[in-house]
This record gives sequence, C-alpha cells and structure tokens, in this order.
Amino acid sequence: MLGREFGDVHAGIERTPDGRRLCVSREIDAPAEVLWDYLTDTERWPEWGPSVRAVDCGTRQITAGTTGWIETVGGVRVPFEITSCRDRRWTWRVAKVPATGHRVEGERPCRVVFEIPVLAGGYAPVCARALQDLARLAGT
Repeated sequence: MLGREFGDVHAGIERTPDGRRLCVSREIDAPAEVLWDYLTDTERWPEWGPSVRAVDCGTRQITAGTTGWIETVGGVRVPFEITSCRDRRWTWRVAKVPATGHRVEGERPCRVVFEIPVLAGGYAPVCARALQDLARLAGT
C-alpha cells in the first residue's frame, strides 16, 4: 500500500474485497475484541462516529442483513443496511449507496481501518477523527 502518515493516522489506497478503497487506519493498543465491539454495537456508534448523532435499529449488535436508520449530525435520517459482517470486517450501504467498510486487524495492539470508496475521499478527515475517538474510548 502506498500512503501517507498524519500523526498516528495512516491513509492510502488498498485493494479490499470491495475493490480499491482509500483506507484510513490507526494502530490502537487495545484488545481487538474491545474495538470490534465498538464498531459493531449500534448503541456505541454515536460515541465514536463524528457524523452519527443517533441510531434506530432493531438490534444492538450488527450482522449481515441488519437494517435501520442513522441520524446525522445535520439532523437528516437515512436508512442503512449491513451488507457483510465477518472476520472482523463489516460493510454497509447508507441511503442505498455503498459506504465505508470497517475492520480490525491483529490482536493487541491492533489496526483499525476505515475503507472509503475512492470517490468519497473527502470523508477521510471524518474517519481520522473516528479513529482518534476510538483510541480515546479504548483508553489509549
């Protein structure tokens, strides 16, 4: 992967199961299970997701096929569907548009990665902020 370092955050193009994506990542010194729980627990999304104000979902832990609504910081409610969730990686569609992928690699320390569709590269600073918030929540 070619990329750049921005403090604790790395950004670069990677090949993912969904094709080439801009991946924004950070190593976090916390157990992978803790970080995976933050990423898959819909009640915790507003704690680390800068663009998520609230989540309306029938289940707390996501799996492939989970659907619901997120309320953005701007107050807009949009539907989502989890398109895949396995091997510590999940992807979704927001308002029927492919959105970020989320994954945890390693055990401890581990690497948390947000996979952004290349055309949505402007979302990278939001993902960098989310990584900062996840590190804070995990106590690092």
